[in-house]
Amino acid sequence: MRILTRLILATLLVLNSGIVTAQRTPLIQADLAFAKGDYYDAAILYKKAYTKEKNKVKKAEIIYKVAESYRLTNDFRNQEVWYNKSIKAKYKDPMAILHYANALKYNGKYDEAIVQYTNYVKEAPSDPRGANGIASCEQAQKWKDKPTRYKVENLSPVNTKYGDFGAFYSHKDHRHIIFTSARQESIGKANDGGTGEKFQDLYEAVVDKKGKWSSPKPLLEPINSSANDGSATMDSKGSDMFFTRCPMEKGKMGSCEIYYTKRKGQTWDEPKLIPLNADSATVGQPSLSADEMTLYFVSDMDGGQGGKDIWMTSFDKKSKEWGTPVNLGNKINTPDDDMFPFITADNTLYYSSKGHLGMGGLDIFMSKMTDGVWSDPVNLKYPINTSADDFAFVLDETTGDRGFLSSNRDGGKGGDDIYTWNLPPLVFTISGRVYDADTRANIENANIEMFGSDGTSIPFKTDKTGAYKFDLKPETSYKISATMNNYLNKYLEVSTVGLEQSKDFIGDFDFAMRSILRAIELPEIYYDLGKWDLRPESKKSLDELLSTLNENPTTVIEIGSHTDARPIPMTNDTLSSRRAQSVVNYLIKNGIPAERLTYKGYAAREPRRLERDLGSFNAGDVLNEAFISKLKSTKQKEEAHQLNRRTEFKVLRTNYVTGQSASENLNYSIPEGSKAGEQIDSIPTEDTSIPKEVEVKDAPKEKSGPGELYTCQKGDTYVKIAKNFSITVKELKQLNDLRSELIEAGMQLKVDPKGDYTDYDKKFYTLGKGEDSYKAIAKKLNLKDSDLKKLNPGIDEKNFRPGKKIRIVQ
Repeated sequence: MRILTRLILATLLVLNSGIVTAQRTPLIQADLAFAKGDYYDAAILYKKAYTKEKNKVKKAEIIYKVAESYRLTNDFRNQEVWYNKSIKAKYKDPMAILHYANALKYNGKYDEAIVQYTNYVKEAPSDPRGANGIASCEQAQKWKDKPTRYKVENLSPVNTKYGDFGAFYSHKDHRHIIFTSARQESIGKANDGGTGEKFQDLYEAVVDKKGKWSSPKPLLEPINSSANDGSATMDSKGSDMFFTRCPMEKGKMGSCEIYYTKRKGQTWDEPKLIPLNADSATVGQPSLSADEMTLYFVSDMDGGQGGKDIWMTSFDKKSKEWGTPVNLGNKINTPDDDMFPFITADNTLYYSSKGHLGMGGLDIFMSKMTDGVWSDPVNLKYPINTSADDFAFVLDETTGDRGFLSSNRDGGKGGDDIYTWNLPPLVFTISGRVYDADTRANIENANIEMFGSDGTSIPFKTDKTGAYKFDLKPETSYKISATMNNYLNKYLEVSTVGLEQSKDFIGDFDFAMRSILRAIELPEIYYDLGKWDLRPESKKSLDELLSTLNENPTTVIEIGSHTDARPIPMTNDTLSSRRAQSVVNYLIKNGIPAERLTYKGYAAREPRRLERDLGSFNAGDVLNEAFISKLKSTKQKEEAHQLNRRTEFKVLRTNYVTGQSASENLNYSIPEGSKAGEQIDSIPTEDTSIPKEVEVKDAPKEKSGPGELYTCQKGDTYVKIAKNFSITVKELKQLNDLRSELIEAGMQLKVDPKGDYTDYDKKFYTLGKGEDSYKAIAKKLNLKDSDLKKLNPGIDEKNFRPGKKIRIVQ
């Protein structure tokens, strides 16, 4: 970024290096060139003086001045070399270490820079620049390792081997740009002693609809002059332009100023000075607000935070003058240089800073003003920023996703180059496959539905490939369900909240569906030998089962435990039953209603039949005693026994409602030869090793046989019925769970307190919380509400309450 030496508002002394008299020594000539800002010439002269100096202390000082000259021309590579040389020459000022560390950082050598910042902290522990340098290097490497989605490309057709920077849109069609360049076509004949290149001028270029750029043409007089002209801004119409000019005043100190001009066809009005700078202060790099009433600019005038600061001035319509400059404050400005402002219509300020935490030289930051207060500046990170100087960020506000920036990063054509940037839209997708978890076969016609936190719901049905795919929105969370007849439901969640890069969610988003028509093994359920207490490592598999039960809240399951056929001190029936019950206890403890669970110990009565190749065995093998006895090796036999030792669950039914027991079965056909919900192998009460979690129930009251039922007749009352069956009215109501219900003809009542009404009670449904209408119950049980009303004469919906039973079967 050498050519920015002038336009970043360094005070100028316009005598060029050719005026220095030959009679003076090289060191004096170098000091004079350095003093007036001709740092490019000064570096050459200091190196010449170094060859003539004999004193080691003075040689070290000259080396340091060479490094300083390169620093002030933003020559990162040479300043790294010469600051390192000054340290080796034992130059005593610790600033050499700090500048060397900075140079290493500018060149992207973050690890080496951290070493030098650490050395500087030892020399100057009270200076925060050492610790800040370490932090910035560590952060910069992280940003580089994880780039944002911005795409940055060199605008090669416009750039040259000379300095080119500061492009901005100069026409409302946003196909024309004006930029600053030091190329050979510039008007000024002499070279700038501070940069070694031509004095800068403003140029304009246009891109056609096919993306081809024209050859840039200089803005002729009166815009361009023999001095440095550049760093400009225009109104949205492409008519009014404010630009920076650093005039030459022979033999006197000069300063940069802002001028205003207006486009007239192919020409421009004579530029007019905007009087903003006081005394010898210098101003430049203007940016005009959308309403054209505020001008942001850069200056080193008194009252700033240090270095170059960003200021603003407001236009007074009455006086038709720009007002007193106001500093943007210490949230935006720092003790170092803060430059190249660009203000948008929504009051977002983009600018470059060396004082805020960055990646190297100048970094581009963003801050937004709300209610007169600037937000904390945000670094735009890599690849907008690099270890080099990145500046002059411009946004195309018609699209919001493209623009220009300037940089002297590696890979350019010259010292400073113009780059285009664009922000590709965030694109998120999720895809996967739905398949049978046991057979691995694709499942066709599975119902996949995606629910977004934004309220969207998108259904999908799989084809024969079992595949699904959805597009996702940014900053949205999703839940995706997979359902299929005779399979357990499955769900997964995915979120794009906080993601800054496009992403395809694949690989971990398949649905392995479990069929309810076969027993489902619970892998990794471990017990100690001959014991039934769950080992800690079983928790993962059981938690997966918990998740499955929560995702399928109407399922009732049986936990079945199997042993191998080898004898143990207790019976295999007892052991397998206790192991199954320990799983049930775990599930109940973790919130699954006991009514949804039953268990059974199968001992070795159901040897495993393999549905796929597994270990040493093939699909279709039945691992019974006859099969195992024929195996040749002890290892194979042990493998078979291990496969037989398993805990499984199977789905008994899928229509559970609160209040039903696991044995109640409204719409499930019990497979031949088995009993749904059967519990066998009760644990002997005298066994003191029974786990405490085992549920203990009171012994049931003795029953005298099937209880008698009475069908109410017209004119019956509670008192009359109770008297006829030698019971009290209270007993009658308690037996039938009645309160104030009216007796209707045809109503059936239990009338024997000692009778067994187990089979009769199965014809009733217990109301849960919120179940307050026949219509709601009928919908849940897949019945007609009119049928329910006929089955419950005298039971009005106003009598509905949790715990009340209504008849659902004749």
